[in-house]
Amino acid sequence: MKPIYSKAQLDYMRAKTKFENKASTLEQKIEMTRKTREITQEVMEGLVLETGFHDAYNELMKSENELIEWSHTTIKHEKTYRENKQPIEQMYQNLNTSPEMRAQIIELAMKIR
Repeated sequence: MKPIYSKAQLDYMRAKTKFENKASTLEQKIEMTRKTREITQEVMEGLVLETGFHDAYNELMKSENELIEWSHTTIKHEKTYRENKQPIEQMYQNLNTSPEMRAQIIELAMKIR
């Protein structure tokens, strides 16, 4: 049976796929450009804008934030949350100070059904 995802989870999956595709396109453009000229900051900024990488990154960050917010709200209804409220709340508080914690929360949020 096919898993059922929330809107936040679906939006995150779409944004992540788009970001990965744009990142791949950017890498290809960098390699092609590198053959003909030096990659300066100005050239890199142009490639980032040209490929849509910057917009895809912003969209990914927005969808991650929405996913995290959704997961924080949703998890509060779970028995596990009530039994481990303090450590879970600590995880969410450290979310923006630790990239590893952010990644872990996103990974866990994608497992919520």
